[in-house]
Amino acid sequence: MPVKIRLQRHGKKGKPFYWIVAADSRAKRDGRYLKKLGTYNPNTNPASINLNLEDTVTWLEKGAQPTDTARTLLSYKGVMIKHHLNGGVRKGALTQEEADKKFAAWLEEKAAKIQAKKDGLSKNESEANAKRLADEKAVSDKRLADAAAAEAEAAAEEAANEAPSEEAPAAEVSNEEATAPVVEETTEEAPAVEEAAPVAEAEETKTEEAAPEAKAEEAKAEEAKAEEAKAKEATPDAEATAEETKE
Repeated sequence: MPVKIRLQRHGKKGKPFYWIVAADSRAKRDGRYLKKLGTYNPNTNPASINLNLEDTVTWLEKGAQPTDTARTLLSYKGVMIKHHLNGGVRKGALTQEEADKKFAAWLEEKAAKIQAKKDGLSKNESEANAKRLADEKAVSDKRLADAAAAEAEAAAEEAANEAPSEEAPAAEVSNEEATAPVVEETTEEAPAVEEAAPVAEAEETKTEEAAPEAKAEEAKAEEAKAEEAKAKEATPDAEATAEETKE
């Protein structure tokens, strides 16, 4: 029966977590398996791979064929180089001690590369954090400066509004002092106006009493004028009678 070393998916949606298993190639991906060899978590940076090195090499020596993704993971953890060195030992190309030394040197080199990658990631992360903090500090400083400027403007406006109000009492006092004598003068002159009122009334009564007398005099004058007119009318007749007598 053909055996495959492949990944079996676990975990929740959007965050997968895989088992590295040796299973029958005819079985479903997430079905039954023969041996669990390790785990693979791609959600971390770098990815977390836990693998049983000896068991995986044993399954490879038995003829198990890894999938492309599984082969990449096995190479990352040194399973494929270990399997290659064991083949050289079996063929007599090198001793077991030489194979172990070469594998140890490869592990040290791989560990150095992994550590350099982690250091680079941590450095980039620290730089990103420092930049983020600097940006936040700049925004905070700008906000504080704007708030201080707004408070200064508000204080200036309040001072400008309070300046006229402080001078207002003096102006009110001056207005009161200016209007006070006027009020006193009007109160003093009021009796004179009251005294003048009866005089005007007396003059009106006198004019009313003198009105009938004036009317009587006018009537007499008109009567005199009428008599004169009659006398004038009578004189021509007298003259005519005198002329007649002469003739």
